[in-house]
Amino acid sequence: MNRKISLLCAGLTCLLMAGTAPAQTKDGKAPVAGSPAAVRAANATPEEAEVKKLMQEKFPGLDVVSVSKSPYFGLFEVFTGEQMAYTDAKVTYIMVGTIIDPATRTNVTEERIQALKAINVADLPLDQAIKVVRGKGERKVIVFSDADCPFCKRLENTLQEMDNVTAYILLYPIDQLHPDAARKSKMIWCATDRPKAWLDFMLRGNLPNNDGSCETPLPQLQAAAQKYRVVATPTMVFMDGRVVPGALPKERLEKEFARAETALKTAKN
Repeated sequence: MNRKISLLCAGLTCLLMAGTAPAQTKDGKAPVAGSPAAVRAANATPEEAEVKKLMQEKFPGLDVVSVSKSPYFGLFEVFTGEQMAYTDAKVTYIMVGTIIDPATRTNVTEERIQALKAINVADLPLDQAIKVVRGKGERKVIVFSDADCPFCKRLENTLQEMDNVTAYILLYPIDQLHPDAARKSKMIWCATDRPKAWLDFMLRGNLPNNDGSCETPLPQLQAAAQKYRVVATPTMVFMDGRVVPGALPKERLEKEFARAETALKTAKN
């Protein structure tokens, strides 16, 4: 392989791996058990398995979670846990980019990534969540949240404008960005009324009056976040398993709740 091609391969490997390393599973390779990506990987056709083999040979160290034959252009989808690439059966050429359906204006690539990243909600540690109920609380969402994350606070302010929502808050302080978030998370968890303590701090900046010395689930929640490749806060998981990062505006949240409800009804039929 000449130097130009070597540099191209190195650059592509970095591009595909960007953002995935902090969220790798313990062995750095295996997809989350039971996830759509894991099911896809376990049921790969011989052709798909060969594409995966060739990708890993040409890009050593690349975490190829799954390979799927796409319905467009005869290409294969190569999913790395966070990003999607496209290639032919012999991995002669590789494309990193977005495929759009012009008829529906749908970002097909993003939809496929979200589908493969979906989480089995039943596997999440909701018994270790802070449960915040607004109104009847019939619409539910799980949120990996950092107490010192400004976008998490923005999301909490948006949720305050909504009714009929239950948010399960999984405390996920990211020490590299917010070194004091773990201390504050412990104080909030150790409060007598955790939902009130969470909202008091996120909305008003008031911490509860305790030293945060009780036993907390922070190590288990950190492990869960890494297992499910959560690399940023806030990261929301809707009841159909769809993972959506970021502090979404109210209009987008309403659409996500409606989409999740439709997906769950469709799955039951």
